[in-house]
This record gives sequence, structure tokens and C-alpha cells, in this order.
Amino acid sequence: MTSAPFLSERELESLRQFDTCMIANAIETFNVRLRNTGFTDGKIRCLYPDSPPMVGYAVTGRLRSGDPPISGAYHDRADLWVRIQNSPGPRILVLEDIDDKPGRGAFMGDMHAAILKALGCVGYVTNGAVRELPSIRSMGVQLFAASVAVSHAYAHIFDIGVPVTVDNLEVQTGTLLHGDQHGIISVPSEIATEIPQIAAQLQRSEEEVIEFCGSSTFSVAKLGELMNRARS
Repeated sequence: MTSAPFLSERELESLRQFDTCMIANAIETFNVRLRNTGFTDGKIRCLYPDSPPMVGYAVTGRLRSGDPPISGAYHDRADLWVRIQNSPGPRILVLEDIDDKPGRGAFMGDMHAAILKALGCVGYVTNGAVRELPSIRSMGVQLFAASVAVSHAYAHIFDIGVPVTVDNLEVQTGTLLHGDQHGIISVPSEIATEIPQIAAQLQRSEEEVIEFCGSSTFSVAKLGELMNRARS
């Protein structure tokens, strides 16, 4: 897990006020990582795109669904539930499906969504599949997945708490995630509390440009001035 202090509910709520695109813009200004890293690349999608931004701390693991587990029987992992319960909240379960063809079966259905919600999870992220979407939506648990499946097949979890890669996004247990209809981005812990102020400034600059483009005083010369100001 990250050694940085975890955010207060007020600080988390400040991050929820912005979409993931604006969070990405704000992170770029700190130059703490390359601009082409730290976010999903479009293979997984938000299943409830009209929901508010999801913000929480990752709990990670790996899963398979195409073949039976070595033990020969599907079983739940009580150690996973304990790991989730002992992790900082709000929590997001992130499972990497490592089958050759991810998503043959779905670990996440309405029963497991109810368990996750009881454990303080606000979302589930996988490069595999999910199912039973209407009932999960009614629970208020956000889903990010690459596909939707009919069956859980042989879905089983292993390697709990290890670093995973989901849709080109590297995630560790304790990583702070921000997700919405555009995708998911990891938020560097060392700058997390500073991001909302920068995001608000960038948003005001963008709104000024957008408003000017629709005004009767629009000109290329003035546009250049506004764009330079927005980038400064």
C-alpha cells in the first residue's frame, strides 16, 4: 500500500467535483509522470456512464474464468473480504483477468456486488466481464469492464494484493483511482490534495475560451490571447 496519508472524506469529495478529463489535465501540470501513462486506454468501459465520478482506493487481485480452479471447485475467498475490509475506504476492487481470452465468465454479479457494498466498496474494475447489470446499478456500485457475460463460468480469484495491470493501467492495492464515463485514472498520492484547486483553475480557463468562441466578439487574435493565458 501507499505510505502517503489517506485523504479525508472532504478531500475525496473535492476530487469528485471534476470529471476524469479535468483530473488528468491537473495532474499533467505537476510533471510527476509521463502524460501517456496512468490511465486506461479505452478497452474497458464505464457501465453506468451517467453516474457521478467514482473515487476510492484500490484492492487488487487476479482472476481466471475459462478453466476450473486447481482445487476442482469454485469457492469464495474469505481472505479477499478481510483484505477489503482492512483497506482504506472508500474501496474499489480491481481484478485482472489473466485468461488468454479475458471475460469468458464474470466474477461480478449482483450477489458479489452486494458483498462489496457491505464492505464499503464503491466500484469494481476488470479487464474481464461483469453481469446482472440492472440489479447492480440499483445498489449504487459502479462497474468498469471490457465485456458483459451471461455466466460466471469458472471465475475464481487468486494472487490477492499483488500489482495488476488493467487496460494498460498499473494498479497496486492502495492506489487512489478516479473514474467516470471517460475511463479511469490513478491519482498520485503526493499531489492528490492539490489537484482540486488546479482543476478548478483549468476549468475556469476552459469555460472562458468556450464562452468566447460562442460570442459575437470572437476573433482569432483574441483567441490566441485566451489560449496563451489558459496554458500559463
